Amino acid sequence: MSEPVRAASPARFGLTEPRSEEMLHATGWWADRRPADGSEHLLAALSRSPDPDLALRGIDRLREAVGDAWPELSAALHEDVVLRGRLLAVLGSSTALSDFLVKNNDHWRELTASFDFGSLGSGDLRTAYRAQLCLIAAQDLAHIVEPDLPFVAYDDVAAQLSDLAVAALRAALSTAEQRIGEKAAECRLAIIAMGKCGARELNYVSDVDVVFVGEGDLGVATRLASSVMQIAGQACFEVDAALRPEGKAGALVRTLDGHASYYKKWARTWEFQALLKARPVAGDGKLGQAYIDVVRPMVWQAAERENFVPDVQAMRRRVEDHVPSGLAERELKLGKGGLRDVEFAVQLLQLVHGRGDESLRFQATTAALTALGRGGYVGRTDAADFGRSYRFLRTLEHRLQLQRLLRTHLFPADDDVSALRWLARATGLAAEGRRSEGQVLLAEFRRHANQVRRLHEKLFYRPLLQSVAGVPTEALRLTTAEAVARLAALGYTSPDGALRHIQALTQGVSRRARIQMALLPVLLDLFAVTPDPDGGLLSYRKVSEALAETPWYLRLLRDEGSLVERLATLLGTSKLVPDLLVRAPEVLRLLADPDALAGRDPLAVGNPLRSAVSRYADLERAASAARSLRRHELLRVASADLLGLMPVETVCASLSEVWAAVLQAALDAAVRSSGPPLATIAVIGMGRLGGREQGYGSDADVMFVCSPLEGVSDSDAVRYASPIVENIRRVLGSPSQDPPLQVDADLRPEGRQGPLVRTLESYRAYYRQWGEIWERQALLRARPIAGDAALGERFVELIDPLRYPADGLDAASVREIRRIKARVDAERLPRGADPSTHTKLGRGGLADVEWTVQLLQLQHAGAVPELRTPSTMAGMDAAVSAGLLSADDALALLSAWTLATRARNAVMLVRGKSSDQLPTSGRELLAVASAMGHPIERDPGEFLDEYRRTARRARAVVERVFYGEE
Repeated sequence: MSEPVRAASPARFGLTEPRSEEMLHATGWWADRRPADGSEHLLAALSRSPDPDLALRGIDRLREAVGDAWPELSAALHEDVVLRGRLLAVLGSSTALSDFLVKNNDHWRELTASFDFGSLGSGDLRTAYRAQLCLIAAQDLAHIVEPDLPFVAYDDVAAQLSDLAVAALRAALSTAEQRIGEKAAECRLAIIAMGKCGARELNYVSDVDVVFVGEGDLGVATRLASSVMQIAGQACFEVDAALRPEGKAGALVRTLDGHASYYKKWARTWEFQALLKARPVAGDGKLGQAYIDVVRPMVWQAAERENFVPDVQAMRRRVEDHVPSGLAERELKLGKGGLRDVEFAVQLLQLVHGRGDESLRFQATTAALTALGRGGYVGRTDAADFGRSYRFLRTLEHRLQLQRLLRTHLFPADDDVSALRWLARATGLAAEGRRSEGQVLLAEFRRHANQVRRLHEKLFYRPLLQSVAGVPTEALRLTTAEAVARLAALGYTSPDGALRHIQALTQGVSRRARIQMALLPVLLDLFAVTPDPDGGLLSYRKVSEALAETPWYLRLLRDEGSLVERLATLLGTSKLVPDLLVRAPEVLRLLADPDALAGRDPLAVGNPLRSAVSRYADLERAASAARSLRRHELLRVASADLLGLMPVETVCASLSEVWAAVLQAALDAAVRSSGPPLATIAVIGMGRLGGREQGYGSDADVMFVCSPLEGVSDSDAVRYASPIVENIRRVLGSPSQDPPLQVDADLRPEGRQGPLVRTLESYRAYYRQWGEIWERQALLRARPIAGDAALGERFVELIDPLRYPADGLDAASVREIRRIKARVDAERLPRGADPSTHTKLGRGGLADVEWTVQLLQLQHAGAVPELRTPSTMAGMDAAVSAGLLSADDALALLSAWTLATRARNAVMLVRGKSSDQLPTSGRELLAVASAMGHPIERDPGEFLDEYRRTARRARAVVERVFYGEE
């Protein structure tokens, strides 16, 4: 028995019109309430059309129009997948092209033909143009209806539309010449395509922007040009010549010399931006090429114009401002996240970087964007994302214009369900899960628009663009001799050496070399205004070579202009920073964000280090991890310090807390690897570490105290703790490329001859019987910094009566302190050192100020609790509040101490190694003065004079307050 006939509904194929079944019957594709035999695949194709109802109405109209030829057309649709895909796609996408096919009912046969733009020169131009336009659309859309047909990329469609427009211009020019007759030979006329036609990225419906160049009888040339505009305008598209010199107020046709003169004298920035897409397309080929030869060099020099980058950016903002506020979110072309965002960004990047890199000189947006990505001027991912979003938005624009062949750039409203559904299907989007086609389209549109806006703001307002634009074009391409001369003029003392660095960085054709070629002209200028341009460039080369395989390094420099400026300052000033940077490159990212670089709480900087190292049981691995994290913090602080983003108090406190965290991490790891614990251990910070006044090159002055656990003897506790402490010192002090991690315990009882670790009771007994006045003075800066907190507090309770004596100091003790200080001044100042510029032991230096404050503390802290602080600055403030030091004297001491601390740190940053002696001449003095905030254009000797004056004022206070001299 045969299968029973099952009733079906046209709705199964997406048809909703009441007349659907009637129209299907008329076509012969429907019979007995179901698809006619052999028609299932036709109806399936119809259902995939962007609008099945619209496509079916078009088929029904075409059936009536072709009359007796309908069986032939219907059979062809059954058999020919290409015709089926193309015809149903066009009919379901465009009412205007449906009307054309119905009116010209034999043109359906041409939908499977090849393009023949030459046919526009004969017969009816309007019909021939529309026929070729219909063929382009059919080929563009066919894969939607028949998925096995080839997908045609946006770039190819735009190029075909542009080539069709060029053919139409040539046909219009030929017709115009025929109308004018013999007089047309009295002139030469070249038609220059501009805008999208010039770039071969035309829309389905668009004005065609042109410029006319003429020679000979300009009156005849103008008649020709006007006729071309009229003929093409009536038949195909509006021809817009408003981009010509002086716009609509200017002559329609100018000579080559007239164009050249205008662009040299009067043209504005936007006109050179427009000329980027100029292309001769019709008329006299030699004249057209001569025009390009004249204007193209001007295009690639435009970026040198004053305020070029701000002008282009301001123009984009003006375009945005003219978009009606109610339509801004739906405006595909001019709104935020629209096509102009991509085009302006790409053109600006081309004009700035294309001066020195001819590989960027493309007219089409997508081709130029690909070249920018390939050359490294835009990140690969950014270029790919930008390109995808641009193509998506242009495809939406194409589909919207095809519908009625009207100029439109307006995305449907959110609540226009039918329009959204049609556009989604015309774009090839399908429903996903519970989301309809329209909802999928809305999500995709918003995603791409947001992505375009994000990348536009990232690239179009990139600070580096202004810097690159400021470099003269001739500086981008120099012969060896010219390059050496320019480097010498910029202040490089070894231009030949600098040139070798440049060549090493830019050799080859790699993407990395291209990015370097874009960066170096700017960097050379930036290094030129640092204390050491040659050193800065050398450091940059070393850093670049060390980070050559770090994928984000050059991308970060390219994308963050402010980061490049800061990096140049650091490398041209400091030897410490580049040494650290090659081993802690992650800090480079922070240079783009001053808050992240300098905004961390100084008392919390050690927390990440403690946390990260806590998982290591092995001391060697823990020390290595701690060293790495310390390197990161050291570089962060040094960078913020050199850039003037961090006050000296924060610098010193941060460095002190990093040291404390390193000691805590090392102690924890050493204890974990030492078997069952027999004692608790505490680390007591001394000196600058105890006072949170550590410098970049300071050792860690410490003492170690232990306390036996219950049932353990003091001697066993010491035997347990001593190797732990020895291991900590050994491992931390092992050779390293980083600034040293020397743990100095010389301030312990009996100095280097005494045991490294003592119990609390041992310390008590020693200080009771043998403690000297200098040891009590040293204890003023003692502070528990690591280890067992309770033990540290018990140690503080032990030493407080010693360092803060209730009855102050007797005269003999005061004399002894003064005697020791005088001996230090006489014996410890290095031979040949200049006492006026030695930051530690010189007159008015750190030792002078610190000993003065400490004497006041020993004398009065027993009665004045506010003086009980390990901090020099806090001690000074307390002395002023207690009336022990005048405000003027405290200001003199504080100024000298702060200046000496900063100068000592600056020397370490500049030289890469610690020194207490200020340089007194040369680039090192210039660098130290610059690191201290002294303007680089001023004589660095002024900084030395300021230092000496400040130190002299402090020394006068020291002699009066510390030595008791009037």
